Amino acid sequence: MQQLTLRRPIDAHLHLRDGAALEAVVGDTAKRFAKAIVMPNLKPPVATVPMALAYRQRILAACAKSAPGVAFDPLMTLYLTPQTSPHDVEEAHSSPHVVGVKFYPAGATTHSEAGVHDLSSKAAVLERMEALDLPLLVHGEVTDPSVDVFDREARFIDRQLAPLTQRYPKLRVVFEHITTLEAVAFVRSQGPRIAATITPQHLLVNRNALFEGGLRVHHYCLPVLKREVHRLALIDAIQSGSPKFFLGTDSAPHGQRTKEAACGCAGIYSAHAGIELYAEIFEHANCLHHLENFASVHAAQFYGVDVAESTITLQKDPWSVPAALAFGDDQLIPFRAGGHVAWRML
Repeated sequence: MQQLTLRRPIDAHLHLRDGAALEAVVGDTAKRFAKAIVMPNLKPPVATVPMALAYRQRILAACAKSAPGVAFDPLMTLYLTPQTSPHDVEEAHSSPHVVGVKFYPAGATTHSEAGVHDLSSKAAVLERMEALDLPLLVHGEVTDPSVDVFDREARFIDRQLAPLTQRYPKLRVVFEHITTLEAVAFVRSQGPRIAATITPQHLLVNRNALFEGGLRVHHYCLPVLKREVHRLALIDAIQSGSPKFFLGTDSAPHGQRTKEAACGCAGIYSAHAGIELYAEIFEHANCLHHLENFASVHAAQFYGVDVAESTITLQKDPWSVPAALAFGDDQLIPFRAGGHVAWRML
C-alpha cells in the first residue's frame, strides 16, 4: 500500500504547554488531528473548569496563529489535586469541552507535584465521577522509591489500579501510555470501561535506545522505555484491533537546554510526525487495516465524541526530520531528529 486515507484522527494524550511554547507546537498537532485530549499539568495545574476553559481559549488563539484556517478541537482535562471536589466533577460533566480528570501520582512525572499520593483519599470525587460517567485518566506508575523504575507500572496495577476498578466497577478509566505486557494483559482482562493509550515511542523502540553510543537524553520519557518483550506486547495489542487500545502520542515538548541538562526533563516530542509514525508502525506490524480505528474511532467512541467527517491522506514517501525545531527562545529536538519517517501526510 502506497497511499492511505483515514478519517482525521484524535490524539488522546497530548501536552501543549503554554505561552510561546504552546504557539511553537500546537500547529503540528492541529494540522494532523481533528481533536486532542490535552493534559492539565501546567504550573499552576489546570484544576478547575474555568481554568480549563481559559486554557482552551489560549490553545485556540495559538492555533489560529500557527495553523490558520485549520479546524481543531482541544478537549480538556482537570488535574486531580488534594483540593478537587465533587462539585468540580459536576462542573466538568456539564461542560462540552471537558472530557475527564487526570490522576498524576505526586512526583511521578513532569509537573506532578500537585498530584495526590493515594487515590483512596479522593473517594467522594471518584464516586461522583462514577455516577456521572466522567472518565479518570491515570498516569500508571507508583512513586515508591523502593520500587525499581522499570517495575513502577506493574506495581501500580497491583497496588492501585486493580483495587480501583474493583471498588468503582462502573468508573471509566484510561490507563495512559501503557508500556508493559502486564498493562496490556490487565486492560484485556477488564470490561469495556477500561481502555489504554499507546505512544509511538513505546511501539518503536525499547530501552536500548536510551544508550545507543552514549546516553540519549532525547529518548528519555516517563514511563521509561522498557525491554523488547514489553514492546512486542504493545505491538500485539495494536495487531488485535481491539477498541480498548487507541492513539495517544504523549508528545511532550521540552527545550534543548532543559533536556540536555544535568537533570534532564522527561518527555519526547513526536507531534511533528504524530500520525506518520503510527503509519510506519502499523505497516511494519502488518496491520495498516487497523490504523483508522486505532487513530480515529476508538478514542472517540470511548469518550463519546464525534468521529471526524474530514479525512487526511498519508503517502509512503520517506522524508527527513529536521535536526531541531524553533521553540521560543530555545529549540526543540524532535523524535527521529536528523533521521527519516517512512510516511508523509499530503
